[in-house]
Amino acid sequence: MRLSPDSMIFWQHGFVKLNATIVFTWGLMLVLTVGAKLITRNLSVGLKRSRWQNLLEIVVTSIEKQIEEVGLRQPEKYIGFLGTLFLFIALSALCTVIPGYEPPTGSLSTTAALALCVFVAVPVFGIQDQGLGGYLKSYAEPTVIMLPFNIISELSRTLALAVRLFGNMMSGAMIIAILLTITPFLFPIVMTALGLLTGMVQAYIFSILAAVYIAAAMRTREPEPAPTP
Repeated sequence: MRLSPDSMIFWQHGFVKLNATIVFTWGLMLVLTVGAKLITRNLSVGLKRSRWQNLLEIVVTSIEKQIEEVGLRQPEKYIGFLGTLFLFIALSALCTVIPGYEPPTGSLSTTAALALCVFVAVPVFGIQDQGLGGYLKSYAEPTVIMLPFNIISELSRTLALAVRLFGNMMSGAMIIAILLTITPFLFPIVMTALGLLTGMVQAYIFSILAAVYIAAAMRTREPEPAPTP
């Protein structure tokens, strides 16, 4: 039983290895890129639209709505990053029905890379909104005593993002593998369906947490209403 797609080696030369994590990760990115290109090549603004465009608009609108509900104004500014995170993790889970495929999110290296993307995106969006000085000042709020605790919080939540996604995805794969050994008929089918649902939930949770962290860094405030005379 493989605990991680890292152990599935396709090619090796010395210390250089091409494992399933790398192959399936780049495969998913290729599918997302080609799919986006094909779906968006003939977009229409009229009443007659293709089914693919309708599906794309539903997905984009749903993601924008979720981003806005988290507290981020102008969701179109963040949909490129947060939407890609969601679609990558969701597609990674959906492809588990393909024989021989193992989700790259079952590797700690992949989940750590996704968490690092969030770790970098948070200050980038925060600096864009508040400027470098304003963002760095937020680490010392409400007092300078909170500086080390805020830094530790940034690091710990990045680690938590990586470990949470890795643990949930790997545990599902392990349960299915065990059931395949014990009862190779009915239960694995049910667990595969449950794994697909779990993967979609994890994609949603990961993306929402990333949006919450960005919203916290932005510290957006609604404009105060004008005083009534």
